[in-house]
Amino acid sequence: MIELRQINKTYGSGAGVVQALKDIDLTVRKAEIFGIIGHSGAGKSTLIRTINLLERPTSGQVMVDGTDITSLPHHRLQERRRSIGMIFQHFNLLSSLSVHDNIAFPLRLSKQPKAETERRVKELIGLVGLEDHADKHPAQLSGGQKQRVGIARALATNPKVLLCDEATSALDPQTTQSILALLLEINRKLHITIVLITHEMQVIRAICDRVAVLDGGMIVESGDVASVFLKPQHRTTKDFVAQASDGSEAYAGLIDKERGKRTQVKITFIGKQTYEPVLYETMKEMNVPFAILQGTISRLKDTPYGQLIVELHAAGEEADRTLTALRDQGLDVEVLTVG
Repeated sequence: MIELRQINKTYGSGAGVVQALKDIDLTVRKAEIFGIIGHSGAGKSTLIRTINLLERPTSGQVMVDGTDITSLPHHRLQERRRSIGMIFQHFNLLSSLSVHDNIAFPLRLSKQPKAETERRVKELIGLVGLEDHADKHPAQLSGGQKQRVGIARALATNPKVLLCDEATSALDPQTTQSILALLLEINRKLHITIVLITHEMQVIRAICDRVAVLDGGMIVESGDVASVFLKPQHRTTKDFVAQASDGSEAYAGLIDKERGKRTQVKITFIGKQTYEPVLYETMKEMNVPFAILQGTISRLKDTPYGQLIVELHAAGEEADRTLTALRDQGLDVEVLTVG
């Protein structure tokens, strides 16, 4: 659906040149929700704005639905942009227009018939839950309501892609959850491809299928959310995961290492195994006593997962055999300390 090929973006020249993006290769599949996460200054906004060429890359290709849009003449690029909606952190609504007219604005720009515009606006107001606010102006709305208007406006021209530029950063946690739920509903109901950027791992966890981690203008890690979240490799990714952790990593550092022949491990369950007695049955078969020191069950979008800090009353070869048996069950097992 979207493919970025060797995207580079530089600003300035000579000694003052700044490279905002470096050698970006990225593929977003049709109808998925793809997250891009990075700290401030990592290049997130520049990257997402290259997808609709609001930022034209210094080099590289942007492929959208099989077309290299970097090679299109201006009038064809304008046409193509109608298939790419965008919502912004600070809403960018027209303060002099009502909710109805803000949503209608892109339809009027594209000279849609009045009856079709009215039908579409009514449909979108219902989709985003603003039926009682159609005649209000932005100043009369809450932050969450303003973002709902922004989403409806971005959907007005029936885009195939929706770009979200820090769409929840200006919202409180409860409102953020409602906006994320709305984006997820839109993705599932309309099968729109969504690309969002954020600096919050909780946003990625809640609705994304896959994620890319951006650091210093480069993608340093990418993959499905469960793999990246539960097995982070890069330092930056680990920082973000720590933001959303349940504290088990901090606990692991406090485990008493002076307890004799015992081994402490972190065991990760993904999917249906989260709710099955895999640990109990394996340990019973191995005849190894164990204690659960800490545990949590949560979800990554639609995928349940569990993480346990477990102390095995075993060491040496006995512990090694037990760890092998657990891994043979498809569990991810990380040894924290060995007694």
